[in-house]
Amino acid sequence: MASPLAYVGLMSGTSLDGVTAVVARFPEKTAARYGVELLSHVQRPYSAEQRAQLRAVMREATARDYCRAGFDLGAWLSEAASAAIAKANIPREQIRAVGSHGHTIWHEPPHSTWQLGETAVIAERTGIDTVGDFRVADIAAGGQGAPLVPIADALLFASDDQWRALQNIGGIGNVTLVPPGGALEGLRAFDTGPGVAVTDGVVEALFPGKTYDQDGEIARKGKAIEEVIAALLKQPYFALPPPKSTGRELFDADYIVDFIRRCRAARPGAKAEDIVVTAVELTARAIADAFARFVSEPVAELLASGGGARHPVVMERLGAVLAPRRVRRFEEVFFDGEAKEAVAFALLAKLAIEGMPGNVPGATGAKGPRVLGKIQRFSGYPPSRV
Repeated sequence: MASPLAYVGLMSGTSLDGVTAVVARFPEKTAARYGVELLSHVQRPYSAEQRAQLRAVMREATARDYCRAGFDLGAWLSEAASAAIAKANIPREQIRAVGSHGHTIWHEPPHSTWQLGETAVIAERTGIDTVGDFRVADIAAGGQGAPLVPIADALLFASDDQWRALQNIGGIGNVTLVPPGGALEGLRAFDTGPGVAVTDGVVEALFPGKTYDQDGEIARKGKAIEEVIAALLKQPYFALPPPKSTGRELFDADYIVDFIRRCRAARPGAKAEDIVVTAVELTARAIADAFARFVSEPVAELLASGGGARHPVVMERLGAVLAPRRVRRFEEVFFDGEAKEAVAFALLAKLAIEGMPGNVPGATGAKGPRVLGKIQRFSGYPPSRV
């Protein structure tokens, strides 16, 4: 039997670390679930200039800035896609489509959302139909437009016989609660709050030249400031019941400045390391707070993915605050957790091409199932390489 067609998935997350690209196949496992064959996985870090360009348009910029950023990002995404295709070592004819999340510039549900990354550029440079703008159809149907990975969590990563939580810890944290067997009925998902956006922002502010706390080396030298964490967890977002989503609109540069100010006010003479570990603790406690408030399902196991799952102190604290639940990294059960969200957007591209719904109304609050994504067809030959 011939192998199923492959799909490319592209992800640029709120942590602003770069583009993740994968090539994957999805052989049918049952009538309701798929397997995953990960053919390649590449990560293309953003340069300091690229990161600065994206940060500028995530605040306020000119029409020219937004226009140029959309096309520039399309080029960066296409380069990552081409690298993943080359690494997979399969002909382009075996790839049906590219699924690109783009980069979220503004997310204000239930009113609107905006992701940049011109799909026409990706289609032109790869020579492959490209699907993007996945979130808008869900928001148009009254949903949050996020999180969108739950469909992949159910179709690809469910446990056969128990409830499983899949926690992404990117710039923002989000969790999917998956029933046994991946049934969409009963599946729920929502954003838990900050992932590593606050920690990374604090590190950048206090340790010039660093963009993140590699291997938790900074956090291990500090002592968390409990009163700051307790005060921040009283902010309205954490008490808001699901479905809900958030982003850098809340946990932005001003939040970082206020976070550092609070730490220094609460503990005069606080070391920079104390402030960093307080941010790490906020991430873990926000997740635990979400479980305490909103998770009644008998979840015995949590699989963590994203950049935060690579931070040893984050994982240690998660294990402690979520006990007796078992906390493991996603790759202990499946593949590299850094590839997980890109795989989800490859699957969403497949669903869009086949005219199948990609949202989970129980997770987003939309009026019903919707086919997600806008399809940019490639009709030229050969594809452009400039």
